[in-house]
Amino acid sequence: MEILKSSGTYLILTPTEVLLNQLLIIEEAGRTSYQSQKGPITLATAAKFVRILIRNGHESVIEHGSLSVKFTGVSRGFTHEDVRHRLSSFTQESTRYVDYARGGDEPDLERFQARFILPPHRDEQELMTRPDGRQITPAQMFEEAEQNYRTLRLHGWKPQDARQVLPIGIESDLVHTANFREWRHIFKLRTAKDAHWEIRLVMCALLQELQTILPAVFDDLQYAGQDQDGHPYFKTVKI
Repeated sequence: MEILKSSGTYLILTPTEVLLNQLLIIEEAGRTSYQSQKGPITLATAAKFVRILIRNGHESVIEHGSLSVKFTGVSRGFTHEDVRHRLSSFTQESTRYVDYARGGDEPDLERFQARFILPPHRDEQELMTRPDGRQITPAQMFEEAEQNYRTLRLHGWKPQDARQVLPIGIESDLVHTANFREWRHIFKLRTAKDAHWEIRLVMCALLQELQTILPAVFDDLQYAGQDQDGHPYFKTVKI
């Protein structure tokens, strides 16, 4: 068993050049609406145009731009929240076909290690007393989940059956594609102070990188402080 006390990581799959070129498409689309073409479209004019669209609430036009991101080292709790953004496309690691006892060509049912995500602000060695009087730590709880999965696999259960005992904290990977407007909606919800700590930490980090690549699209979503656990959160401001 391995416990990851982190918020996961991400990889922007869409090349930066592609992301920037989509700004040109957005300006072309927007000017088509009003037949207001005036001079050449450049990255500078497109950035200015996108800011005007967002300021005036005409965000449907920025749907002509899209972004793909791969999230790794996140829990299935994270992915359960992320896939609720239905105006997106998702491809997720399967607990039916991924064998958590995998190892080389054959499953290693004796020595495999499942990976679990624990809140970074929690102590995995905190000793707790269960209702039955037994003392146990969070790390031991995850260990038992792994042993339960191992037991079922050793007794011939297939991965798609044994997965029923896996907790929501099991690690998972996910690829998420959405248009710029939907990503703005996602960031507004998932970087807010009341968002769950795991998805908030990952989305805050992703948002900060995107603000260096596409400031015109995302720079009105700004850092607003830290919560009681020291985790950052953002809010929308007028620019």
